[in-house]
Amino acid sequence: MTRRRTPRRSVIRLTTGHTARTLRHPYGREPVLALDFGATSVLITTTGPVTGEDLEFARQLAREAARFAWLIERAFYATTYLTGRAVQQSATGEATDQTAA
Repeated sequence: MTRRRTPRRSVIRLTTGHTARTLRHPYGREPVLALDFGATSVLITTTGPVTGEDLEFARQLAREAARFAWLIERAFYATTYLTGRAVQQSATGEATDQTAA
């Protein structure tokens, strides 16, 4: 993504969880992407007929979403591996602290 030209005035943080989901709505001619966080929904659409700028934004959104998914997968599997290893070590009586080994 390109560098921001205007200063950020506010940030809205929407966290994932069991109520978070994404939806694609085929409303009218312009596509709509909905990010649903329970009581809060964010709708992403164009202001009219699709332009080249809309296409570039959609591609940036897809790239950043793919990177976000990769980071989540990496964190999930690292946590799962480390948690599983710690449980296995404590069950066998092995040291769980690297400095104790």
